[in-house]
Amino acid sequence: MTDDTPDSEPSALVSRLRVIEDQPLADRAAALSQVHDELRARLESGDAPRPHA
Repeated sequence: MTDDTPDSEPSALVSRLRVIEDQPLADRAAALSQVHDELRARLESGDAPRPHA
């Protein structure tokens, strides 16, 4: 996920997951794996947004 994707907002991620859940099982598994990889890469890069205190 890059900053120019809608997944930079939590509501966009929820919407994306809802779309994925409507897919056939094999497609769902691949899509969820992709989301997992994107989230892991974002967290490992330190680019994850931080909550404001």
